[in-house]
Amino acid sequence: MNVHNMMEDLVTAEVNGLYEQVKRDKAAWLSCDCKNCRLDTISYVLNRIPPKYVVSGRGVTHSNEIFSDHQLIADISAVAMDGLRIISSTKRPFHSLPREECEVQREENPSFNFPTFTGYLLDGSTFEPISGAKVLLKLDGSPVQMVDMTWANPTQTFQSTKGAFTFWASSLPAVQAGESRKFEFEIEIEAEGYEKSFHYFDVPIISDKTKKTELNTACSIKIRDIVLFKREIFEEDMQN
Repeated sequence: MNVHNMMEDLVTAEVNGLYEQVKRDKAAWLSCDCKNCRLDTISYVLNRIPPKYVVSGRGVTHSNEIFSDHQLIADISAVAMDGLRIISSTKRPFHSLPREECEVQREENPSFNFPTFTGYLLDGSTFEPISGAKVLLKLDGSPVQMVDMTWANPTQTFQSTKGAFTFWASSLPAVQAGESRKFEFEIEIEAEGYEKSFHYFDVPIISDKTKKTELNTACSIKIRDIVLFKREIFEEDMQN
């Protein structure tokens, strides 16, 4: 048995139950109950409650009390209802697509599998995060295809995530496993009031036997912070 968060089972059951109840009540605010929206709601709840991990049948036995904790279930239900309302009002663009189009499809072919790329945009004068910027990842002059519909390219930065951006590029075919290649990426950044910026980095990759389908957040490349300058500051420096 692998490490398992028992709260996933409890939250999944509670969220699905609430969706069915709200549908029966014909709540006017419920605009969608597709699988993607339900998974978003489950993630919303799991990010707001303490996990309960087990690694064996004995652990499951000792954790059975959580399923009879009425206060815990009531708390989860309250958070889940908040999640239902929020997800229903801020649905993702791809929410109505079949789940298969929102997942990485496994292929038994030699592939160059990329880690996730993460970086931050900062103001050059205040070093505060920049929100509302459009960040585009390119390879060989063209936008890079992401692993699935849940990853955007270009993506946008937000104040709530402190100017962070993240990409997970789709795997590229290789001739054979063990093949070594260096990929040279370009990041193109546009933000209102700022001079357009370009950033370059390269990533050496050794191909694997198969295309990876599981996200491993431990396998990530942190791009150095990218600093943007307001257009008037840039123009002033050019004149001087």
